[in-house]
Amino acid sequence: MTDQQTKYPLLMTLDQPSDLRQCSEDQLQQACDETRQFLIDTVSKIGGHLAAGLGTVELTTALHYVFNTPDDRIVWDIGHQAYPHKILTGRRDQLHTIRQPGGLSGFLKRTESEYDTFGAGHSSTSISAALGMAVAAAQQKLDRDVVAIIGDGAITAGMAFEALNNAGDMDANILVILNDNDMSISPNVGAFKNYLTRLMTGPAVNSVRNATKKALDSIPPVRDYARRWEEHIKGMILPSTFFEEMGFYYAGPIDGHDIETLVSTLRNLKEIDGPRFLHIVTKKGKGFEPAEDSPIKYHGVSPFNPTTGEIGKKAKIRTYTDVFSDWLCDMAALDDKLIGITPAMREGSGLVRFSEEYPERYFDVAIAEQHALTFAAGMACDGQKPIVAIYSTFLQRAYDQLIHDVSVQDLDVMLAIDRAGLVGADGATHAGVFDYSYLRCIPGCTIYAPSDEAECRDMLYSAYKHVGLTAVRYPRGAGTGAVEKTQMTEIEYAKGVTVHKGGNVAILSFGTLLPAAVEAARNIGATVVNMRFVKPLDQQLISDLARDHNLLVTLEENVVAGGAGSAVNEYLSAAGIATPTLNLGLPDRYIDHGSQTALLAECGLDAAGIEQSIIGSPFYQPAANAQNL
Repeated sequence: MTDQQTKYPLLMTLDQPSDLRQCSEDQLQQACDETRQFLIDTVSKIGGHLAAGLGTVELTTALHYVFNTPDDRIVWDIGHQAYPHKILTGRRDQLHTIRQPGGLSGFLKRTESEYDTFGAGHSSTSISAALGMAVAAAQQKLDRDVVAIIGDGAITAGMAFEALNNAGDMDANILVILNDNDMSISPNVGAFKNYLTRLMTGPAVNSVRNATKKALDSIPPVRDYARRWEEHIKGMILPSTFFEEMGFYYAGPIDGHDIETLVSTLRNLKEIDGPRFLHIVTKKGKGFEPAEDSPIKYHGVSPFNPTTGEIGKKAKIRTYTDVFSDWLCDMAALDDKLIGITPAMREGSGLVRFSEEYPERYFDVAIAEQHALTFAAGMACDGQKPIVAIYSTFLQRAYDQLIHDVSVQDLDVMLAIDRAGLVGADGATHAGVFDYSYLRCIPGCTIYAPSDEAECRDMLYSAYKHVGLTAVRYPRGAGTGAVEKTQMTEIEYAKGVTVHKGGNVAILSFGTLLPAAVEAARNIGATVVNMRFVKPLDQQLISDLARDHNLLVTLEENVVAGGAGSAVNEYLSAAGIATPTLNLGLPDRYIDHGSQTALLAECGLDAAGIEQSIIGSPFYQPAANAQNL
């Protein structure tokens, strides 16, 4: 017997959910305990998302036990909470590869498993996707259950309410489970709620309920009175009114860590047709005290001691997020009109210090990116200076508001765009590789592209001072280590700077790939320019470079299509300048997870790749005598 078979005797026999369904109900708690410990042991070695998954162990086990997956569809919201799902769906022995190059994705991925019914990296999509699946099943006359799981944070997004409204109205056969993990349960209240839910979803009650409904359908006034009476009684003892009014049969709240109650309730709800809503209460980090005490700290965690919870110490490096965090507080001290806004990303976007020092000017609007932009627009209308701190990938969700509510009205709103470019282990769903393209086409939008930390601080200041829609985009993690000045300097508007002189080739670098551009240029004798602005371009500088060089090379950590290089091409064409260009950027495909350094090399955006691409161009002519400025 192996060590794992000794430590996890039941779990090691559960290769698929069909194996789990062969277990007796008495064995389910053991399956949960072993799954939880396996998750802790694995993530402690490799790092990854932990607290959310620990909170869904019982729910995951119950779902795969009651429903006939993968034929029945389980749709998870995001993927942080789905590590137990991966363990129980044939990927247990690969869990140690999660978020590693070539390994399992940290999120749900349809190409990874038939049990991942819908890819999920952004929140609040599960109800819409599950509704689509339920309607598809009905269209095909399939007897299939569809379950959507959504958290209490994710359900704040407008999209979730749109889906609820639609599902209730069309009487779709869907079960929505609200995983509420921000609320404590006292044992006596929880037991009472569990009893009520078992009672009200039980076969006897529902058979009477359904029979009565059929009998009263022919007498509308009596039927409507009976319905109102039922809702009134339930409303007195359960927080059901809102969801009932949206057309859902409501059950809960119940203890989401009580496997017996979960299985019983899910079985009862499985026998009810139409839209159903189950409210469960769980605890992030359940079963691992350090994670229970600090769920944010153990949300995405580095390797740690699975006994003590002590996280391995890493050398503290100053990140671009740190640069923004400090600048925001410094700027707030100078201008009381400054407002900081985040859509539920206080820690990730660097607003912790600001929220503590300026609580009256800090606004977390929850997972509601669209609302965040229009909320900022409203503030700008009446004289405040809002800064929306947001990940590039999440800004995509608010594109209409960016155009319609901010840009069209020419409002003074600043975007601090974090996680621009490739993001490493989070992979394609979180990569910020489209923002140059989708921002550049918006009239009046100024786009700043800092090359290092010091320039980032000055660009944040410059963007803040500029009136109108501005965007400063910067990557995840650290840069070159450039030390920022305490004094903030306003950068000359729409002007690039030459950082290395060379011969026949000029590299126009946008953003933090500048060091790689300089290294490549030294080897081939090229000129390098830090363009600094994606919009507006320094057109005079481009004209001068085109006159003095045989080849212009644009470099950006953004997709080539519609990006900064495209902007240069458009200008040259409009100006009638025929100098050849080579556009280097991210390819026309989604980049999988891995280290940022390795992914850039894979895309040919490290120094060696840049050099190779330039030498391979038919317009390349070697030159000598490059010199540093």
